[in-house]
Amino acid sequence: MGSRVETFEQIRRDRDREGLSIRALAERHGVHRRAVRQALASPVPSPRKRPEGRPAPKLGAYRELIDEWLIADRDAPRKQRHTAHRVWERLGEEHGAEVSERAVRRWVAHRRRELGEALEGMVPLVHDPGVEAEVDWGEAVVILRGVPTKVFVFHMRACHSGGAFVMAFPRETQQAFLEAHAAAFDWFGGVFETVRYDNLKAAVTKILKGRRRVESDRFVALRSHYLFASSFCEPGEQGAHEKGGVEGEVGRYRRRHFVPLPEVASIAELNVLIAAGCISDLNRTIIGRAQTVGEALSGEMALLRALPAEPFDAREQSTPRVDAKSLVTVRQNRYSVPVALVGRRVLVKIGAREIEVFSEHELVAVHERLQGRYGVAGKLDHYLELLRRKPGALRASLPLRQERERGSWPSCFDELWSSIEARYGASEAARQMVDVLLLARELTPARVELAVRGALAAGATDGRAVAVLARRSERAEPATIELEERLAAIGGPEPTLTDYDQLLGGTVRR
Repeated sequence: MGSRVETFEQIRRDRDREGLSIRALAERHGVHRRAVRQALASPVPSPRKRPEGRPAPKLGAYRELIDEWLIADRDAPRKQRHTAHRVWERLGEEHGAEVSERAVRRWVAHRRRELGEALEGMVPLVHDPGVEAEVDWGEAVVILRGVPTKVFVFHMRACHSGGAFVMAFPRETQQAFLEAHAAAFDWFGGVFETVRYDNLKAAVTKILKGRRRVESDRFVALRSHYLFASSFCEPGEQGAHEKGGVEGEVGRYRRRHFVPLPEVASIAELNVLIAAGCISDLNRTIIGRAQTVGEALSGEMALLRALPAEPFDAREQSTPRVDAKSLVTVRQNRYSVPVALVGRRVLVKIGAREIEVFSEHELVAVHERLQGRYGVAGKLDHYLELLRRKPGALRASLPLRQERERGSWPSCFDELWSSIEARYGASEAARQMVDVLLLARELTPARVELAVRGALAAGATDGRAVAVLARRSERAEPATIELEERLAAIGGPEPTLTDYDQLLGGTVRR
């Protein structure tokens, strides 16, 4: 069956060609005679009338109660007020009301309009290129080392092009906020004139009347370094529409790139995936625009303020003393450093994601920053000199357990360890394993692992055999070098055919 417009057309054609009566036309087309009269009067069907004021007798007894809840909501936080669905649930759970959710929704919407709670209109805006960006935080869940984990996601969105920089952090801290800004400006290749915020704690220490803010010193230092202006929205939900672009971007990016949940081994690996998502999003086209996001952003980047000559260092600094266990305490967590530094003070640069330790201006340790308190992060390499003198401590050491948990301890090492122990005893096996680990520092862990596998395959269960195989592979010339490349490396005169030509001519001297 066609549409009502097509039915009206056929009725009008049959009347014009055959002169059929209204009754005959109604029987032929299976409609009421009233519909035939409507078709003959106009080729376009009249719109259906929407029922107004339809009684809802089951709801009538609860209308006053609903009004009480809606009026009480005026004093409740905006995010904890009744939705129409929640009103319907409470009516059923607390009062046993058998009413339809649709009827409740209509009544709640009607009463909210009467109470002056209608949605506020917004004015469409246009943004000049290179002028303004918006910043906000979002949340997402990822599978981190096999465990569902909440991460906090920083967004900076260019208002003109819609290009967005995204970066994840384990916590939403001021340090993460500052580091993300520096990374975002590097990604955009310049600095916007103005960056718009809501009332982020990382930037604002106190909210004054209207749009005035008392800003944190570290945020002021960031702003001074890059020389951009900051703009803050109205407090609360009423200010959310003032940076609606990035508000929508937070949800769009989460739906597009965090579904299904990413499975990663670290926050660094997650940020590699996120960066790829930012690049792929440059190919999308925002509804109502002719250019892709990437095309618009390429023109906008040329208008940004140039980056400062020196990058902004958002890290904090600390100078703790290395304790007897070769650990330094930073923000109530402890991190290992080489044992040669025990008792000395070191410089620690504290980032949102990493801890870097310096001694005499030399980088001596890098750790992923621990979250929470009283955690310990150890690396086995930091203790090898001590374990060489005390090899018996290797098996029960915390750094070895953490290497296993991180997946940095190959299973073939345990196989070699067991074989040496069965042959020479526990103490000698531990000592030889420490030598193997020191060899990995000298060469590379991958080369030593390959040598261990080779020794096991050959039945040479001995640390010295591993050292011989590892160093032999280091000296071996790569087989992939072609003959021409080898000859070119040797050098020598270019080959000629002069002697051969003289031979053919009989002019060669004997």
